[in-house]
Amino acid sequence: MKIVNSIKELKQNLALEKQDNKLIGFVPTMGALHEGHLSLVKHCVKENDVCVVSIFVNPTQFNDKHDLETYPRTLEKDCALLESTGCKYVFAPTAEEMYPEPDTRTFDFGTVSQVMEGAKRPGHFNGVAQIVSKLFYAVEPDNAYFGEKDFQQIAVIRAMVKQLNIPVKINACPIVREADGLALSSRNTRLTPGLRQKAPLIARTLKESTTFAPDKNVREVIDYVVNTINKDSDMEVEYYEIVDGNTLESINDWSDADYIVGCITVYCGEVRLIDNIRYK
Repeated sequence: MKIVNSIKELKQNLALEKQDNKLIGFVPTMGALHEGHLSLVKHCVKENDVCVVSIFVNPTQFNDKHDLETYPRTLEKDCALLESTGCKYVFAPTAEEMYPEPDTRTFDFGTVSQVMEGAKRPGHFNGVAQIVSKLFYAVEPDNAYFGEKDFQQIAVIRAMVKQLNIPVKINACPIVREADGLALSSRNTRLTPGLRQKAPLIARTLKESTTFAPDKNVREVIDYVVNTINKDSDMEVEYYEIVDGNTLESINDWSDADYIVGCITVYCGEVRLIDNIRYK
């Protein structure tokens, strides 16, 4: 496994791989790797000849300075984890390497980037589009892998790839969970032991809501999820929306779409956790 810090060196290495018509797979991450990330890497290794993993905490997608400062950075540990996965290149650039000058591009992806996370974190998805497009231009992968925990992000990246005509296939991989149901996230490391015990309430409540969703209307299911989680004084739902899984527009009735997903963001103490569940 080779660790590369510059775009130039990365392109040189990958040009040699491409000369042999090797299929390039790519997993973009912000580091603090866990089993969820490693599952993406395993998919990538299995389905491609060369696996590239990037580790870069992207400043332009944080609209909260405190969140950027406290985001875990564990490059050495991350590389040790990747060593045994079959990953061939780790791309770990500096902010100066990725942004030699400010990126002033603004994107308009319509509804998929304006609702939910887009509404609560202004500029977040613009920053995501900036960095992921830069990484795609650097790696030029055939396949890229993203986790479904970041459900809305995948929709935004698909819209970006289409808009910019980037020739890459976006592969969405299932959420990886702890034994108690909590969706794996780098932010979980910031939970105190007490809050870590409470956090699985999110996934448990979402799962319960699917059992009676057909019999209750959409509004009743939303109220159930929000009220159940908010009963815990350490938990606060920022939003829970049930949406068309393709357009991300809110639905009013279960017959409004063939693919329906519930997306949630919850503050567990000060830690902001996201999750989602499919209804149909």
